[in-house]
Amino acid sequence: MAYETTYRDHALTREEVEQTTGAVLLEFGANWCGVCGGFAPQLEALMRDYPQVRHIKVEDGKGKPLGRSFRVKLWPTLVFLRDGEVVGQVSRPSREEAKEGLDAITQNAT
Repeated sequence: MAYETTYRDHALTREEVEQTTGAVLLEFGANWCGVCGGFAPQLEALMRDYPQVRHIKVEDGKGKPLGRSFRVKLWPTLVFLRDGEVVGQVSRPSREEAKEGLDAITQNAT
């Protein structure tokens, strides 16, 4: 699966997220966020090693229910899921923290 370059304006519901299968990386942020943009090249490069991970960028902000359901307060926030279950979550991650999360959702994945 490919790295998504833009945050989705339309939001998924928590129910839709919980129904996902396989390894999924939800990334919360905003297209105008400088911190998000600064981390994007690192995450894009890292994602090349995890082609089995579905990457979903979700635009977050005031009143966005999906971000609130994950208690997102800082951007970017990465939520690592396997078969709809949260395996880990990190805000303003380092490259190593992102790699650890991706490793956690891909071990034993087919």
